[in-house]
Amino acid sequence: MAGISPQITNLVIILVMMQVSKRIPMEDPQTLMLIRAGYVLSNVVIISLYAYVHFLINKKKDMTTLKYVEQPQMGSAEEPKLVTTTNHKYDVEQMKALYKAQIMGVGMMAVMHLYFKYTNPLLIQSIIPLKGAFEGNEIKIHLFGKPAIGDLKRPFKAAAGFMSSLQGGAAPTQDKKTLEAAEKAGRGGAKEE
Repeated sequence: MAGISPQITNLVIILVMMQVSKRIPMEDPQTLMLIRAGYVLSNVVIISLYAYVHFLINKKKDMTTLKYVEQPQMGSAEEPKLVTTTNHKYDVEQMKALYKAQIMGVGMMAVMHLYFKYTNPLLIQSIIPLKGAFEGNEIKIHLFGKPAIGDLKRPFKAAAGFMSSLQGGAAPTQDKKTLEAAEKAGRGGAKEE
């Protein structure tokens, strides 16, 4: 499935797992415990993967300077901000965002399962986040050793999605003209230590 977009494969997984979950006896306590165990195992694998990649980032400690212009959120009156950092600092920030997203997902799933008693999403959420973890830019670069060029070039482009343009504004830009304009305007540029 190398040429198929991750969103399409996610949709296929969701549709297949919804059909599979209809045939699984969710009322059986033993089956439910196995599904819960699979969900917990999936999250342990993801967090372990993130921790290992975080370790690799700290071990490599790439201090190459990274400059980019961070675009404000859509509808904001803020000016674009020049950010000067290092690849190491940028990668660590990206890993923190991955940890946060994973914890939020587990929290939402806990509410859905424990409070609202939904069990079908446990099956789907055992697979999709695990797949997403292995498709992440930091994992591709640091675990699989892919070069940081093209789509893997820092700063990473925001993943295209339904709400991505509303949530984070435009993708960070790194072209010379935009960088020079931001430096001359004096918007930001303080080096992050």
